[in-house]
Amino acid sequence: MIKYSYLFLLTLIFFSNSCTKSDKKENIIVEKDLVFQFTEAYTEGVKALEGGDVLFAAKKFNEAETLYPQYIMAPNAALMAAYSYYVQDYYQDAIAELIRFKKVYPYHKHLDYVEYLIAISYYEQIVDEKKDLNSIIKSKKYFESILNKYPDTEYAKDAEFKIDLINEILAAKEMYIARYYFDKKKWIPSINRLKTIVNKYETTVYVEEALHRLVEVHYIIGLEDEAKKYAKLLGYNYQSSKWYQQSYSIFDKRYKKVDKFKKKKISRLKKIKSLFD
Repeated sequence: MIKYSYLFLLTLIFFSNSCTKSDKKENIIVEKDLVFQFTEAYTEGVKALEGGDVLFAAKKFNEAETLYPQYIMAPNAALMAAYSYYVQDYYQDAIAELIRFKKVYPYHKHLDYVEYLIAISYYEQIVDEKKDLNSIIKSKKYFESILNKYPDTEYAKDAEFKIDLINEILAAKEMYIARYYFDKKKWIPSINRLKTIVNKYETTVYVEEALHRLVEVHYIIGLEDEAKKYAKLLGYNYQSSKWYQQSYSIFDKRYKKVDKFKKKKISRLKKIKSLFD
């Protein structure tokens, strides 16, 4: 009975080992087959992308990833699908692929590139300051995320530049609305928009005009001390600007702005007179 039990145990071990070796061989064959299928689909995607058929390219890259999601090249296929959409201006499809990528591969080494491509995809959809703000705000959000998470990358440099441009657009929108309220004599909403420019977008080209219009509005509604406060701020920072000249003329009615043509004329006259001295 003991011998029988021992023989049964040996037989079980033998068959177990045989099955394990068989499974390993089968796994290797399956893996090779999957790698082949993956490579085939990926290569078709590359060829389609090079030929300009981006939708088919994206489909093949997605197919490659689905065929073998555990493969080391699977994340590359997902990125190539997103890039295929991006190059042909299918920005929403590109964004959807990239957001999915972040969920599926949260620790991938190229997440900086992923966030940058999302930001650029939103940025490319910006039309002008009067349109929907969704693309502008989301683009800025992702560019700021790049600066915070990946400050030492090449993407951070471009992100900083793009944020400056976005701020110009946002400031332009605020100014557009402020002027509208000003023309309608809705002073408080106009002041609020102008203060937003001064406080949030002080590095943009619109800050000088915003300060001048704050001088103008406060003077109109009888708050001269407030008007003088903004006039001083404008004078301290932008004394040579046309907006400071206009603000100055509000307080001094005798002040006459000399236009550029007259200045040039006076300058030439002085030069001519000096020849006869």
